[in-house]
Amino acid sequence: MLVLFIGMQFIRPSHQNPPVDPQQDFLAIAQPSAEISTMLKNACYDCHSHETKYPWYSNVAPVSWILQNHIIEGREHLNFSKWGTPEAFGEEPEEAFEEIIEVIQKGEMPLWDYKMMHPEARLSEADKNQLINWVENQSLSGNAPVSDNQPKGFEAGEEPEDDEEEH
Repeated sequence: MLVLFIGMQFIRPSHQNPPVDPQQDFLAIAQPSAEISTMLKNACYDCHSHETKYPWYSNVAPVSWILQNHIIEGREHLNFSKWGTPEAFGEEPEEAFEEIIEVIQKGEMPLWDYKMMHPEARLSEADKNQLINWVENQSLSGNAPVSDNQPKGFEAGEEPEDDEEEH
């Protein structure tokens, strides 16, 4: 058993984050307050951005494999580092804010095991309400992620003007 455990340590996932374009990041686009930014960074960004900070236990298999799987799935589902691109929110970018609100309300995010190892990611009920209210305001202000079918030159949430004249 010990030999197996030692052997597992030689199969390690990469800890290299993809490059980040600051212009495409959610925090740059939405420009939340420092308090909201801190909540998002502490509770969301490790799994839902290209700014993952790998803790010491990410070097120990099989935990390293589980952690890397969480990060890959998290980035596929919602990636704050790609907010200004069509890849930001999986398959349905127009539902990004609804999904964020829902997982916070249901207590699905952050994951329980993440909160166990990262006390700064634990959101109080007041924090959750503040974050939900802020996200609701963002959805109304048009800061949703870019979708594939969005016309070039338009911000998320804007509708293009009709250039055709009525005859």
